[in-house]
Amino acid sequence: MKHRTKLAIAAFALIAFSSSAFAQATATATATATIVTPISITKTVDMNFGNVAVQTGTGGTVVMTPAGVRSATGGVTLPAVTGTVTAASFTVNGQGTYTYAITLPAAALTLTNGSNTMTADTFTSTPSATGALTAGTQTLNVGANLNVAAAQAAGVYVSGTPFSVTVNYN
Repeated sequence: MKHRTKLAIAAFALIAFSSSAFAQATATATATATIVTPISITKTVDMNFGNVAVQTGTGGTVVMTPAGVRSATGGVTLPAVTGTVTAASFTVNGQGTYTYAITLPAAALTLTNGSNTMTADTFTSTPSATGALTAGTQTLNVGANLNVAAAQAAGVYVSGTPFSVTVNYN
């Protein structure tokens, strides 16, 4: 019986040591990271709705497309002497042929002339929502709607705070 116990203990020890020697394996891997050119955006042209006239009893809207084309609604008219008319324009730079998401202002922008105000809203862009860099650059144009009140006071209206356009790699 003692012999069997010794034999069982010896067998158990052999099994325990031999199975642990084959139960483990190791492999290796390397880590890699690529730093890409940071995306950037630079304003090249400010938005300017140009000369606008409004009827005394009816307000309206000037719609500026990203291509810089204006149209008027309601009691707003666009005089033959247009003044300076430009959509906002930005240059986006970044990595090669990457794509990027465009975020335009969601809130209205207030333009003031003394105590008189108007708002610009409904911002649109070309490209819209997503841009694609060609050789690392792309022009991004932005338009908006200018809301003109009935009998809006004459004068030059300027936004005290500039509006922001944000770009992020997809």
